[in-house]
Amino acid sequence: MTLSTALTRLVGVRHPVVQTGMGWVAGPRLVSAVASAGGLGILASATMSLPELRSAVREVRSRTPEPFGVNLRADAADAGERVRLLIEEGVRVASFALAPTPDLIATLKDAGVVVIPSVGAVRHASKVAAWGADAVIVQGGEGGGHTGAVATTLLLPSVVDAVDIPVIAAGGFYDGRGLVAALAYGAAGVAMGTRFLLTEESTVPAAVKAAYLARDLTGTVVTTSVDGIPHRVLRTDLVETLESSGRARSLLRAVRNATHFRRLTGLTWRTMLRDGVAMRRARKLSWSQVIMAANTPMLLRAGLVEGRTDTGVLAAGQVVGAIDDLPTCATLIDAIVKDATDIIAGLPRITRPGS
Repeated sequence: MTLSTALTRLVGVRHPVVQTGMGWVAGPRLVSAVASAGGLGILASATMSLPELRSAVREVRSRTPEPFGVNLRADAADAGERVRLLIEEGVRVASFALAPTPDLIATLKDAGVVVIPSVGAVRHASKVAAWGADAVIVQGGEGGGHTGAVATTLLLPSVVDAVDIPVIAAGGFYDGRGLVAALAYGAAGVAMGTRFLLTEESTVPAAVKAAYLARDLTGTVVTTSVDGIPHRVLRTDLVETLESSGRARSLLRAVRNATHFRRLTGLTWRTMLRDGVAMRRARKLSWSQVIMAANTPMLLRAGLVEGRTDTGVLAAGQVVGAIDDLPTCATLIDAIVKDATDIIAGLPRITRPGS
């Protein structure tokens, strides 16, 4: 049972379902499980060194012959090197959290790699489409992690109307009903993060998954206290502490986390400074916000890898309040597609008089 859309035809997957590139979560095990189940799994690379990324790509390849993608930071100092790595390793899809430059898009497309940036505004979708992107993922304000203020139900149709490339809907999706709704808006598929975080193949610790499952629809908050820009996370005591901390204390914490991240990844201070300068220019951030952004990798790692819900930050979409199980990726994707096809098959009945 399949649903053929512009997305499935573009990237060669069986189902129009995408697993987003979540830092510390979207590793080889999860990505290969999604790919084997017929969806598009996307490997998160922002927290990996180049050798680690190459190793992760090869591990996914050893686990499944199906297409998959890698998410890149367009503002990273070594973005060009990472693009070359994807080309050398034959990765099917390159996704970006920020708009890639026209040169990066052209390099990838010339090598046959499908380019799918993520956007949060109509103007950004129009920009990357004009630069040659093959498709876009558009995330509404319901989504987890860095997010905007416009709901998916308004942002999605606006982007669909503005561009002539496939649009993938993100922010608030977790079942077949959502997939049908996205298709009705004109999308070519859905992308999900929190829903795939809460699966058997996700390597997030069991206690952390339990903390997610315990939340209701009001269990998340959008805060700028983590890294200086809007970030949707679970409501926790740590988040409340960060929001009540003074600027000096927050910056000191950020510097400590940057130091820890540098030791963990082997990055040099020079590379991190170059990344900071690029981030400041690309996102139009102040230096204070750039320093705050150093919080993100380590605070997320503490929660999502180490299981420290007391000292870690847990990114989550509002959809967390609608999820109550931990299926395998195959069970999840099969159920979404079956429910969607059943709903679509039943639509003619409601258009007939007297039915």
